[in-house]
Amino acid sequence: MTTVGFIGFGNMATAIVDGWRRVGALADARIVACAAHFDTLQEKASSRLVEAVRTPREVMQMSDILIVAVKPYQIENIFADCASQIDWSEKIVISLAAGKLNSFWNQVLPDDAHHISTIPNTPIAVAEGVVVAESTHTLTQQQIEQFHALFDAIATVEFVDSDHLSIAGTVAGCAPAYAAMFMEALADAGVKYGLTRTTAYRLAAAMTKGTGALQLATGLAPAVMKDAVCSPGGTTIQGVAALEQTGFRGSIISAIDAVEGSR
Repeated sequence: MTTVGFIGFGNMATAIVDGWRRVGALADARIVACAAHFDTLQEKASSRLVEAVRTPREVMQMSDILIVAVKPYQIENIFADCASQIDWSEKIVISLAAGKLNSFWNQVLPDDAHHISTIPNTPIAVAEGVVVAESTHTLTQQQIEQFHALFDAIATVEFVDSDHLSIAGTVAGCAPAYAAMFMEALADAGVKYGLTRTTAYRLAAAMTKGTGALQLATGLAPAVMKDAVCSPGGTTIQGVAALEQTGFRGSIISAIDAVEGSR
């Protein structure tokens, strides 16, 4: 039986497990996790059929696949305590820590360790996620296949080079917050004109999901998709013009700039 272990069991780790449970993946695997607050961990773990353990050392020892889901600044201390006492040669280490690239893990783990750096996003909880993965890694071909087996059912997996992992992670990982704000604003406008809040949320969410699905299915540039809705002299182009006057696209780019500038 394969054992998948989480060091850290916060929002992203629980989202991954929720995605697996949703699609019936890893039904035969054992999943274990540790976190700073054991009582809270037990509550989150029990409802997801995850075994709560007390220390990172236990998770490292027990796991065939180790998913590191703690804050980036915590990693070195966690691994300094016990990494040298673990046989890493047959394990897969998957990092979810933003900004911690292959070069970082080469310093933290011994030479025979197999690791890959990734940035997932929260829609993975409903099997609609994105996992951005660094193309430079130390996994074998068989382990890459295991990696895909873990995530293909719940996410679009996109490999990028090391220099672009950060921006790819920002676009895929931070933007769900911006998309949620966009849906909230659409719903507010709907409520302003008489829709119920529930109906407005449902319409905004379904529209957002469908537009993304259309782009993925067709490969059309978003500009082409926009133009297909904007009839000459029609109503939609009036809204597009209003968005341009308020700097809609520039605001999105500025948000990405702000994230990248803070790293």
